[in-house]
Parts: sequence; C-alpha cells; structure tokens
Amino acid sequence: MRPSGTGRQRQAPARHSSPGAVLRSAALAAVGLLTLSACASDDMPTFAMPVRGATDQAPRILSLWQGSWIAALAVGVIVWGLIVWAIVAFRRRSGETDLPPQTRYNLPIEVFYTAVPFIIIAVFFYFTARDEDLILRTSANPDHKIVVTGVQWAWQFTYASDGGAMTTGTPGKPPTLVLPEGESVKFLLDSDDVIHSFWVPAFLFKLDVIPGQRNTFEITPTKQGEFKGKCAELCGQDHARMLFNVKVMSPSEFDTYVADLKERNESGSAQ
Repeated sequence: MRPSGTGRQRQAPARHSSPGAVLRSAALAAVGLLTLSACASDDMPTFAMPVRGATDQAPRILSLWQGSWIAALAVGVIVWGLIVWAIVAFRRRSGETDLPPQTRYNLPIEVFYTAVPFIIIAVFFYFTARDEDLILRTSANPDHKIVVTGVQWAWQFTYASDGGAMTTGTPGKPPTLVLPEGESVKFLLDSDDVIHSFWVPAFLFKLDVIPGQRNTFEITPTKQGEFKGKCAELCGQDHARMLFNVKVMSPSEFDTYVADLKERNESGSAQ
C-alpha cells in the first residue's frame, strides 16, 4: 500500500531559457544555415557567385544578385533587432500581473511600416528592370546566331548563321553546345511542345523557352572551358534528364567544329 501523508509532493521547478541562450541558439542556427548554403559545385555557384568571366553579362548579374541579398539582409537585421528589442523591453517583470498600457492607434508608426515596404519594392524594381533591359538587349548583327529548340526531353542546337549545322540530344545523352570565345552569339529560343527553360548556371543566366513565342538573348563568351546546362522548368517525366554540355573554344576551333558538324549532318552520321 502507498503510504499516506499530509505533505504535498514536491514538483521540479520548470526550466526557462534565458535570453542569452536563445540568442546563442539563433546565432548557431544562422551560422549552420550559411554553411550549408555555401556547399555547391562549380556549376552551381553559392551566394558569392565568384565571377568566372564566362560571359560579358556575368558581372552585371552578379552585382544585381549580391546587391539584392545585401539589401535583404540589412532589412532582416533591422527587423530581427526590433523583435529582440520588443521582447526584452516589454517583457513581463517579476511581480507584475496587470497588462501593459495598450495603444490602439499610432499614426506615425502605421505610415512608417506602410511606406517603407513600398520604397524597398520600388528600389528593387528599378535596379531589376534596369539590368534586365541591358541583359536582354541584342544587336542587329551579332557574330553568330544559334537556334535553341527544346523538346520533351532533349535539346537541339542549330548554328543558323554558320551553314545551318545541327546537333541533337536525347534524354540521358546530352548534346554539346559549342561557342566561340570573344565573339557575340545571339540565341533564338523555340519550343516544340511545352515550356522549357534554357539554363547555364556558370553563365549566371537562364531564359524560358515558350511554344509559339521566340525569346532571344545575346552573350559573348569570354573564357574557354566546359560547362553544364539544363532545363530549369518542370516539363514532364524526363525533365531531370534534359541536360546539355557547353564548350567554349577559340574562334578557329569553332569554325572547324561547325564545318565538320555540317559534313556529318549531310552524310547522316551526326545526331
């Protein structure tokens, strides 16, 4: 039998996290998030997005990207600071039981938190629209024109201004897009079926490929090397296999490649 007694059983006191412990936990979580977000390959740049000099557009896109993140981080720090300040300054003190004074209306504050977001959005919109206009601007007579055709689920590249040579991939067997270093290339994007998205992560650029609407952009490759490309728009069952390779070479090597590709097209030996 359980012994009876008049005394109450003593309960363990509840533990409350101190403000310092909460702040330390938040700081560790932030550091962990930044560390995880920094894990990326050369084809998937991190926040810093080091300019590889792959195209003439990369520095402008990098500047817009980093500026947006810095502005967003500044706003976040201010908001987090105000939240912490409110928690500390208006916390209930020991022995207090009444509600703090309630303020129903504060016109200056309401105008402030309504106007400031509009100003932030307007600034973001201005810089985005300005850079987008410059990035999508094309010249009347580029050095080369390449027609990019997206199909479920592969890419087809036609060197329209270089004899019409063409290369085509299949799902799981990506084609190679060859570009000349230091010469402007205008891309004409078409789709035979659904919406795709032409994306070369190392170029810091992508653009939708829409059926019935030809999108265009122009870049000048400025660094030789091999890069990866992919479709960035969910387009069906084999979307993940809709890949392609990009190889930037010297203009003379490019001319030789295109001439050889045209011969293989005519003989039926090229895909």
